[in-house]
Amino acid sequence: MLALNSFGNAYRGRRALVTGHTGFKGSWLCLWLRALGADVTGLALDPTSKPSHWDLLRLPMNDHRVDVHDEAAVRRVFAEESPEIVFHMAAQSLVRRSYCEPVNTWATNVMGTVNVLEAARHTPGLQAVVVVTTDKCYENREWAWGYRERDRLGGHDPYSASKAACELVASSYRTAFLQEPSSPLVATARGGNVIGGGDWSEDRLIPDLVRAVVARNPLVVRSPQATRPWQHVLDCLSGYLLLGQRLLDGDATVADAWNFGPGGEGNLSVEEMLRAFRRTWPDIEWQASSGPHPHEANLLQLDIAKAKAHLGWHPVWGLADAIHHTADWYRHWIEAGEVSSAGQLDTYVSDAIASGAGWATA
Repeated sequence: MLALNSFGNAYRGRRALVTGHTGFKGSWLCLWLRALGADVTGLALDPTSKPSHWDLLRLPMNDHRVDVHDEAAVRRVFAEESPEIVFHMAAQSLVRRSYCEPVNTWATNVMGTVNVLEAARHTPGLQAVVVVTTDKCYENREWAWGYRERDRLGGHDPYSASKAACELVASSYRTAFLQEPSSPLVATARGGNVIGGGDWSEDRLIPDLVRAVVARNPLVVRSPQATRPWQHVLDCLSGYLLLGQRLLDGDATVADAWNFGPGGEGNLSVEEMLRAFRRTWPDIEWQASSGPHPHEANLLQLDIAKAKAHLGWHPVWGLADAIHHTADWYRHWIEAGEVSSAGQLDTYVSDAIASGAGWATA
């Protein structure tokens, strides 16, 4: 019930469409949008893992299994559902898979975004589109400071480069096609390395860690010294929802690119992250991989000053809280088969109110 009054009631009764709703972040976003009173529709492929957070949630909402490659099918869903706001999260989101499947990665991340924005500009009454990209969309120069929204885009691997291109697609549509007063406002959101319960994706640190714990094996870590901006999924999503609220309010000044990352203490190496997890979950063991692996960025941080100053957004859960709630979610699932997502959302909103987050109201 606390969540229902958040974001100035901007989502209550609104028609929201989430692409990629069967994924980890997408399923959490659908849970939150439902709690906010939105009429939610999903557009995605089948979940890529068993179990999946989406299947466990059993949310009562329209569920279209459509590939964003299929422009005609995407257009049909938009025409049928008439969304007022779109959160575009469908993507091929794995760096190492992008080396094996570069064509699919480019097609999904770039042309999929083109298809969504093309459908959006032909949908009457659509007011806002939030295109979700990644912290990896920046040309990585191994800087010791955070990347800002005005820094150069780029990418070594197909995933990172395709997400940089996705940013360019959104910018192009915004300036070339969406300048009329009736056009939807388009913004992009660049999140950090997201953790949280319910993620069983391949080739990600926490899901791999959970699988190793269940199998009673040590986790094999590729790059223990690689530094990333770690944040809980709900912190990331609160930024997306706040951005969407401002777009729905017609605030054209926020139709731009935005970083949503952790505070400074959230920038840790993989090994530091695992040590922090072991303080909460003592069963964890790991070892460094000795084999070769494709290039991945070693040092990556986000500067969130713009979101703090202009949106009034800030992270609610520090890294210790993010780790605690993530480990707690998996322990509840492993030991009792319980899905604690709704309860964690309530806790997060309560903590946001206590922290003075502007989007949260008692």
